[in-house]
Amino acid sequence: MSYNSNICKIPRRVEQVSIHGDMGASYYVNILLLVMTKAGPLIYVDYQAWALGKLFYVGDNLVFNYPEGVHNVLKVNGTGFQECAAPAGTVALTTGKDVINLATPGRKWYICGVSKHCEVGPQKLFITVMPTSFAPSPSPITSAATTTVTGARNGWMVIVIGTIVGMVMA
Repeated sequence: MSYNSNICKIPRRVEQVSIHGDMGASYYVNILLLVMTKAGPLIYVDYQAWALGKLFYVGDNLVFNYPEGVHNVLKVNGTGFQECAAPAGTVALTTGKDVINLATPGRKWYICGVSKHCEVGPQKLFITVMPTSFAPSPSPITSAATTTVTGARNGWMVIVIGTIVGMVMA
């Protein structure tokens, strides 16, 4: 059987989400797209496809997994994201297991600053971080009389149940 295709896209999705109690979730970003060409295999990271449909909250962590020395992670603004350019003085994360704590709500942009990985890959990620709580606010109490009646009714039920339990136990 011969292999005649010039380009063969083989998506390899490896996704892990670890929950860390009150600290939030850790999202491991290690999505690879292997493209076979005549020149040999090319590996692309499809961060946007990975982030699609996910909700990120303050306290969550992003963990970028990649071979050390092959890529890096740069935090940029919206313009830097569009232009694939980091402002002067931006410190590159280069460990291959870079952990970014999502400490504040809002939009976050990350790119790979190695060679043309951002432009060609495109190795760049845009997410929106939500505040930690989106719980609906409690319904307002319409009047103090309602609270008193409800409280009295519940108190009365406790007395009745206590009396019945006392009679059964005797």
